This record gives sequence, structure tokens and C-alpha cells, in this order.
Amino acid sequence: MGHKVHPNAFRLGVFRPWEANWFANPKDYTKMLHEDLEMRRTILARLRNAGIAKIETERSSNAQLTVTIHTAKPGIVIGKGGSSVDQLREDLEKRFGNRVRISIQEIKQPELDAQLVAENIASQIERRISYKRAMKQSILRTMRAGAKGIRLYAGGRLRGAEMARREQDREGRVPLHTLRADIDFGRATAKTTFGAIGIKVWIYKDQISPAQRRLAPIAEEPLPVAEPIAPQPELVEAVAEPQAAQVEVAAPAAPETSERPKRTRTAAATTTATAPKAPAADSPKAAAKPRTAASPKVKAETAKAPAKKATTRKKADS
Repeated sequence: MGHKVHPNAFRLGVFRPWEANWFANPKDYTKMLHEDLEMRRTILARLRNAGIAKIETERSSNAQLTVTIHTAKPGIVIGKGGSSVDQLREDLEKRFGNRVRISIQEIKQPELDAQLVAENIASQIERRISYKRAMKQSILRTMRAGAKGIRLYAGGRLRGAEMARREQDREGRVPLHTLRADIDFGRATAKTTFGAIGIKVWIYKDQISPAQRRLAPIAEEPLPVAEPIAPQPELVEAVAEPQAAQVEVAAPAAPETSERPKRTRTAAATTTATAPKAPAADSPKAAAKPRTAASPKVKAETAKAPAKKATTRKKADS
């Protein structure tokens, strides 16, 4: 089964802001939330025919409530000399106990606002106009206003039928899965004598480019990086001195690498020939030592030998 996601809530934080901008402690959050909901109900009930598309609220730290009303008919909201706005402000202040400031924003192209289109179709169905005719006319007006796509949905006892059904109509493209797509969504209910008929409208205006998002802080990043790099002449001199020392050390290493590939067989032969000469010079020294050490022993033996012969001779004479 398909799970439908609200297009406006799906794009919150991407490029669409919240309709209620305020912060509250956990203890006061429930109270302030219900105040906002009740305030929206009262405004929509009193200004039902004013073509209100959206109501934004903002709370400041000094307990002041700012209400911004987006409407296609600002004259009905303001009234003669601003009488209706003043009366609405006084009623909200008495009911909620806060200072209320009301600002009105005019919608210049109501054909591109999904909420206003849905309310227009619902009002025509309540006046017993054919739902097909109302849907076709709204599609033509929206596409002429510059929209790239629109999708309409109507469900209920259409034309007073005993069994409820659903009807859809669309033109252009409506990419609901694209987060950068500026899709406006609105719904309304037509209360007829034979039941309630629901209307849903999706309007695809254009695709939001990355340049239109908030990219101002990115341009300020490279500015502080360029300042500390320029004035540093002492560091340049200190870095240049060890580089000269490195070049001097590397100079004697060069001939070693050049002599290695020049070795030949003749060079190897000369090295082998000269190698035994060194121990030959040392050999007489090593041989001379045992001769000097052995000479007294030989003399002692020669001296003892004739003494033995003399004794033997004396024994023979005796």
C-alpha cells in the first residue's frame, strides 16, 4: 500500500520555512501550541470569504505575538479604515492575554496557490456546479498563470451518487519525490446536502536551484585566510637557510652514485690481487714472534743433552 506524505512537511528545512516560529519551555509548550491552533481556527472562521491561504505566527521574548495573514483579498481583511483588523486584534488579545500584532500579505497570483484553488473548487461544488467543469477551469487558469504542472483529486458522493468514488485530473508534471521541486499542496471540503466532498490540489511551480538557497556564509570563508599569510619575511629567511645546508650535504653523495656503475672486471681483478698483499706484510711479524720465543727453549735442550751424555760416560768408566 502506498504511504502518502504531506508535500509541505516533506520539504520543511530544505527550502520551505515553518509556519510557526517560536521557542517554548517544555512546561509551556502544550499551552502555546493550543493557543496557536485556536487562533488559526478563529481567524479562518471570521474571515472565511477573504481567501486566506496561510497564517504564520511568531512569538518574541517580550510576550508579543505577531500574526501574518496571507490573503488574496486584503480589502476584506482590513475593512473600512482598518476597522475589522482592529476588532480582530482586540478579540485575540482578550482571548489569549498577549499583545497581538497583525500584518497582512497580499497574494498577487491566487491561481498558483494550491489552498486557494482547492477552496475555489469546493465553493463551486457547493453551488451545484459540475465538479468536472470546476476542475477543468482551474487547470486552465493555473497553467496559464505559469505553473509547470497541476494535479487535482476529488472524492465523495460526486453528483449525488449513492456510492462514493474518486476522480482525478492532471496536466503537466508533478515530481513529488524531488525535494528541490517547489510543490504547493492544499485541500478543502465541500459541504453539500448529500455529504462532504474532499478536494486536494498539487501545483508544481518550478525547481529551486542551489543558488536560490541560503549560501551567503560560504562566500565569507576565504577572506580571513588571506590576511595572516602576507607579512612574514623572517620565516622565509629561516626556511631558506636549512635548504642551503641540505644542498651542501647532498653534493658529496653524488660521486658515489657515479662511481658505482663504472666498475668493470679489471677493477674487480685488481682488488682481488691487492687484497692478499696486506696479510703478506703482516706474516713475517707474526712468524718472528714464535722464533724468538722458541730460541731459549732450544738452547736449554742443547745444554741439557750433553750433560746426560757425560753422566752415561761416567757410569761406563766406573
